[in-house]
Amino acid sequence: MSAIAAPPARPRRLALSRWWPVAVIALVVLAAILAPWLAPYDPNAQNLAGRLKPPGTVSRSFHYWLGSDELGRDLLSRIIHGARVSLIVAFASVILSGTVGTVLGMIAGYRRGLVEIAVMRVVDVFLSIPAVLLAIITVAVLGPSLVNVIMVLALTRWPRYARVAYSQTLSVATMPYVRLAALMGAGAGRILFRHILPNIIGAVSVVATLEFGLMVLFEAGLSFLGLGVQPPTASWGAMLSTGRNYVATAWWAATLPGLCLFVLVLAVNLTGDAVRDRLDPRFR
Repeated sequence: MSAIAAPPARPRRLALSRWWPVAVIALVVLAAILAPWLAPYDPNAQNLAGRLKPPGTVSRSFHYWLGSDELGRDLLSRIIHGARVSLIVAFASVILSGTVGTVLGMIAGYRRGLVEIAVMRVVDVFLSIPAVLLAIITVAVLGPSLVNVIMVLALTRWPRYARVAYSQTLSVATMPYVRLAALMGAGAGRILFRHILPNIIGAVSVVATLEFGLMVLFEAGLSFLGLGVQPPTASWGAMLSTGRNYVATAWWAATLPGLCLFVLVLAVNLTGDAVRDRLDPRFR
């Protein structure tokens, strides 16, 4: 009798590789929440006598652990407060775009007909335009501000959620329990949010996790171009924009904010991949 071959075991990841992205995200979130208490100085406090000082320099009453920028502001304090801006924009835009896109996608997948055609054609139009270009044009028209950046990012990214929610709803809407609920007189709203949403929230959560890193990058990109959060508010993108002018003489002004941005986005993407693998039935 031939032995039945066992399915190939999923390779186990090292504990460090599994948990360090989550630890990085938790550390950044904690630093953003406690920024007023963790930052050693006011992020906008200037010390012109301490312009572009390297890390570890002391100038007057400032001890620049990570150096200073072109106005003598403490780089560590600005990085900590810049994390708050990036996370606020990312969280708010993901929640807003995810809510709008998921609701519209579920309605299109459940109602079908003209509603389906109208919603999905709008999704196709938005997806045909580069998101960065649409964001730049919209912010240029509305004006740069924190609220406008959140609204613009939500406006440009909701179609991704709508497409995923639509495809998932199409499969869930044909399930017997959904049809039975409709036959028993349940309204469309109850069916969508009581029976369909719990079954598609996993796929939507994966999209939201992966989109979070993109929102951080988009906010930094808009701030780098001068279309995001305006000075003197600390932002990693704005710090990169001003620091690039001093790369030859003060490498820390652009390198350290860029490194923080890189590590955060990498941690978010790795966490998104782990969530996707966890929820993907092929790995169960």
